[in-house]
Amino acid sequence: MKMTTSKNTKVRVTNSGVKGFFERSSEHARRLDRGERLAPEVTVSFENANDIVSILSPQRIRVLELAKKGPKPVASLSSGLNRDLRAVSRDVDLLERFGLLRSRYETNPGHGKRRIVEPCAATYQLVATV
Repeated sequence: MKMTTSKNTKVRVTNSGVKGFFERSSEHARRLDRGERLAPEVTVSFENANDIVSILSPQRIRVLELAKKGPKPVASLSSGLNRDLRAVSRDVDLLERFGLLRSRYETNPGHGKRRIVEPCAATYQLVATV
């Protein structure tokens, strides 16, 4: 799943499921009918809080926090977090699939290519209802 977001986008992770989707959609429709502008926002919704916890482990939250400081190669994230490069790369893959991070490849002169990771949003909001 590839999402186009900007630095001004807010990403919300919630466990509101289908019901929350329809509530958000209705609210957005009402605001648009009133002529209001909607701020850029991406909502990643899960059916229950356990799913959020399995995706946003403490280690993955640390990856998000470090990536929010600016674009970084995966190797820099790995060394900054004192974690194995392959483990960090897998975490980046997962967070990218859920639209929380994005990555691109750039030439690393004399060494092939390197993967640069950056946040998809300026703000991340975690909402879990138990």
